[in-house]
Amino acid sequence: MNDSNELPFAFGEPPLRGRLRSRAEDFFVEEILGYEADGAGEHAFLLVEKRGQNTEWVARELAKFAGIQAMNVGYAGMKDRHAVTRQVFTAHLPGKADPDWSAFPVEDVTIVSAARHSRKIKRGALRGNRFVIVLREVEGERDTAEARLRAIAARGVPNYFGEQRFGLGGNNVEQARTMFAGRRVDRDKRSILLSAARSHIYNGVLAERVRIGQWDTPLDGEIWSLEGSRSWFGPEPFNDTLAERLRRFDIHPSGPLWGDGDTPAADAAGELERSVAARDADLAKGLSGVRMDQERRALRLLPRDLSWRWLDDDSGAEGRALEVSFGLPAGAYATTVLRELAR
Repeated sequence: MNDSNELPFAFGEPPLRGRLRSRAEDFFVEEILGYEADGAGEHAFLLVEKRGQNTEWVARELAKFAGIQAMNVGYAGMKDRHAVTRQVFTAHLPGKADPDWSAFPVEDVTIVSAARHSRKIKRGALRGNRFVIVLREVEGERDTAEARLRAIAARGVPNYFGEQRFGLGGNNVEQARTMFAGRRVDRDKRSILLSAARSHIYNGVLAERVRIGQWDTPLDGEIWSLEGSRSWFGPEPFNDTLAERLRRFDIHPSGPLWGDGDTPAADAAGELERSVAARDADLAKGLSGVRMDQERRALRLLPRDLSWRWLDDDSGAEGRALEVSFGLPAGAYATTVLRELAR
């Protein structure tokens, strides 16, 4: 399950059609670290705005400008290339003064601010991202679209892995199959293929939960995922306390990130997960064979502070563009939210 068009929708057919990423400015992403530079140390803490540029490439250019090796530049996560994004990089400068960051010569990359920090930022060390996205050439009923947006704000959406997880044309899953069959791959590619295999099984489980209408309500034997955490617990009998925590979005039903051994889910939830994994037995066996731990991911995703406004498109036709803003936790995909609204 890696083609967005094949995955079932939680609320029915999307009410709109529109064009996404007509220009880089239509997809703005701001990283939320949850902390700021501490003001002292061997690392430059750089807030960088980039337009249409790849995160890894920008990191290499920062290293070149600072006269250090690329391995000494850190960042928390990869950001969309076809977008305007703001994210933090750190540059390790032991015993060195900062270069004149305002003179950074790379086109479409601006160093917004620079400070000192005590440690290198590590991959995954962020709380989430804030998105401001504009859909253009919008077709569909405004009232129906706003009703859908209110439903998303109230219930969230199925927390699918986005198509970006699966590579060009979704080919990473097939490459994972050949890797498990014996083809050798380098270490960096191996990590990407393992993630794609786990994500494929997870999306399959979530798709089945959406089809039966229980992606945001529990099955017997449910494993619960804690909001804002990788922690999980269960199974245990559903009761009023769990129901209230579920209503508050403090916990969520969860799906498997497949690994060694059996799923911890029991009863109906466990049976569903095992049946989906059996459809991709080569992937499940391969993930077990490399001794990856069984982990969990929330099935439900709530976009925070969801808001929207209708804009005049460049053509001057009122209401033919829609701007949507929301925040998501790390590891979630903006396109997963948008797919419930527009094709």
